[in-house]
Amino acid sequence: MTFLNPLAVEYASRFSSTEDPLLSELHQYTLAHHPEPHMLSGTIQATFLQWICEWIRPSFVLEIGTMVGYSTIALARGLPPGAQLHTIEKRKADISIAETYFQKAGLSDRIRIHEGDALQILPQLSYTWDLVFLDADKTGYLDYYEYLIPRMRPGALLIADNVLFHGAVLEENIKGKNAKALHAFNERVSQDDRVEKIMLTLRDGLFLIRKK
Repeated sequence: MTFLNPLAVEYASRFSSTEDPLLSELHQYTLAHHPEPHMLSGTIQATFLQWICEWIRPSFVLEIGTMVGYSTIALARGLPPGAQLHTIEKRKADISIAETYFQKAGLSDRIRIHEGDALQILPQLSYTWDLVFLDADKTGYLDYYEYLIPRMRPGALLIADNVLFHGAVLEENIKGKNAKALHAFNERVSQDDRVEKIMLTLRDGLFLIRKK
């Protein structure tokens, strides 16, 4: 996230709630053992996701892109009683880590993890979603979006992560398939009259998209 002033990020972290022990353990484990630790949601973003859940009190939450479950735990902690969180991940190794930490967090009963390709799994989940957190393959964002918006209730919120993609979308000539895909996604959302939207410059960019 080098396009953000690191001093500002450090300052914001210093005055925000600290990472709790379980997420800190998962964070350190990921840094030590995962081949792509930069994909982990940060403490501030995780707290934001938990608060969003606490504010809107969703019944059915969908996460596409579990990774090791850091953001999943944050979302699940904000759920009201009886709510369900469905999360989708392709990689078996990540799922194994995530399940271990879901148990440690005492959240296994709230979280249902699905292994495989999201576009194949989504038709099997016949829910009307109240909240969606999209943090998977960037080239798939448009397909996920077009599939999910009709399957979200009016007023439901979709949060898309990494929409600034390390600043690559800010370049005059955007390079790389992921940055190009995210820019196309951002353009599509900006022109979609089915939704209201606001893009936040939190961490690597969060796009908050509310269905009308």
